[in-house]
Amino acid sequence: MLCRVAMPDLPPGRRPLSPGSRAGLGAAVVLLAAVSAVELLDGRAADFVGLFAAVPFLAAVFAYWQTVLLVGVLATIVGMVFVGTAGPLTISGAVNIVGILLATGIAAAVATIRQRQAERIVELQRLAAVAQQAVLRPVGPQVGALAVAGRYISATAAADIGGDLYEALDTPYGVRIIIGDVRGKGLDAVRLASIVLGSYRHVAYERADLKTMVTDLDRAVARSVGDEDFVTAALVEERGGTLTIVNCGHPAPLLLRRGKVIPLEPPAPAPPLGFMPEVKARVERLEPGDRLLLFTDGLGEARRDGEFFPTADRAWRLLGHGTVGDGLASLETALVDWVHGRLEDDIALVLLEYAGPDDGATVPMPSWEVGAAGS
Repeated sequence: MLCRVAMPDLPPGRRPLSPGSRAGLGAAVVLLAAVSAVELLDGRAADFVGLFAAVPFLAAVFAYWQTVLLVGVLATIVGMVFVGTAGPLTISGAVNIVGILLATGIAAAVATIRQRQAERIVELQRLAAVAQQAVLRPVGPQVGALAVAGRYISATAAADIGGDLYEALDTPYGVRIIIGDVRGKGLDAVRLASIVLGSYRHVAYERADLKTMVTDLDRAVARSVGDEDFVTAALVEERGGTLTIVNCGHPAPLLLRRGKVIPLEPPAPAPPLGFMPEVKARVERLEPGDRLLLFTDGLGEARRDGEFFPTADRAWRLLGHGTVGDGLASLETALVDWVHGRLEDDIALVLLEYAGPDDGATVPMPSWEVGAAGS
């Protein structure tokens, strides 16, 4: 269990310098020393004192306003020493000193604005992380008879939120999983993803079959998007060792069985949610130890030098070992290495493992699935 140690509250003047403030203070001191050295080499004439005005501005790039003021006061004092030793005070010397003071004030104001913007960005990132957790709740590690792990890989280092979605629920009708990908990016994609997941979390417990769930989700998408917006999705149900998949324009899941990788293509193609898909179910009988990889099209589009990541060829070696969480970690590592850390699109991954029935009892296959299997 992790513990968080509370740090004592220090008065504002006693707080340790941040790394940015230390960097700004160090750079400013180096510039101050360099200008001072040039001034000393030049002799008694204070010809370069005006350059001290650059010292607080350099500090403002990194440091807090308090550090900028400290550096500016130091630069002013050093400038006054050079002006004073050059002889009687001249208009030029006075203007240089006033210029250093003005530069210090302006630099402190700039540092304050930069600091507030940085704090706002940190707060927005925190809120984005909270939103991501609300949209994509953690799944697993065990849902019904399935070991489950989910992973979201963001193409943007500064943001962990997008339009890819997944969820796994243990319902009265078996374990049900959805994975989907919203067309587009940004907040609109996040909004639509949250709508789809909210609808799914309701109908997964209410509808006895996946086809009716697809109809409900299609209506939810159609009410919420424009004519050209849509959501690709695959819905999976495990009931008593029977796997049922309906696919709405989404990449086919991969079944990993005894060293082989089998794409579970749908019996007939169907359009995405939002375009009134008419789906046909694919039904498979699971064996203990089977694993199923669900993914969004960002995985299929990952490439380097025009060569796509060989998902099917490497799936068993990457995903067939350890826990399902270990498998997804290996896949992510291999994928990021393949693209040299530059992904074009977000990727959602869900890996399932069927351990076999708990008590050996077999749940009868629903009649609609029997019909779908024979169609």
